[in-house]
Amino acid sequence: MMVKAVIFDCDGVLVDSEHQTMSLVLDDMRAHGLDLDPAAGERLFMGSTMPIVFRDARKMGADLPDTWVQDIYERIYADLRHHTPLMDGVPELLDRLDAAGIPYAVGSNGTTEKMMITLGQHPDVWRRLEGRVFSGQELNMPKPDPGLYRHCAMFLNTDPADCAVIEDSVPGAKAARAAGIPCFGLAPAAHPGLEAEGATVFHRMADLPALLGL
Repeated sequence: MMVKAVIFDCDGVLVDSEHQTMSLVLDDMRAHGLDLDPAAGERLFMGSTMPIVFRDARKMGADLPDTWVQDIYERIYADLRHHTPLMDGVPELLDRLDAAGIPYAVGSNGTTEKMMITLGQHPDVWRRLEGRVFSGQELNMPKPDPGLYRHCAMFLNTDPADCAVIEDSVPGAKAARAAGIPCFGLAPAAHPGLEAEGATVFHRMADLPALLGL
């Protein structure tokens, strides 16, 4: 059965920003006394908001200043403005959805400003997404809170069970599961964390249309 609406995460799904942001955050934490390797950083922080990262890193012993969230966002935004590529296959997937008349939206834990910076570098994609991007952080319902994805489904005027969420993080997959929305997890290889939350894992955006019934 073809889905009736699609809700995308942003970082790591629409734009290839996850790893460069995580590298910057972990370098900064290292300078403040918390040394984590990339695998640990991904496991602990991927998909979280920066206020949550700040809270958890301090609990782990990082000597982060009170202004850390604002400071790290400024550094992240400056870095992303240089160049943030789309994930492979995104324009083609949006073409398929548009041709099938399937509406879509974006639900991210990132800020609206961050999405404007990253997606805005790609005018054709931004033209299709502007006005339909939602920040869980700004709505006070960051993933794994299911409220963000329920909000997106309501915006799309579609029952959650008839939507599909496209995710790459465990918090996002948890949010989709709690919202009653089928989740498809983009990962380069097997991902037990996503699978444990009920996500159907796929490896290339080109594989997704068939999974969505297109």
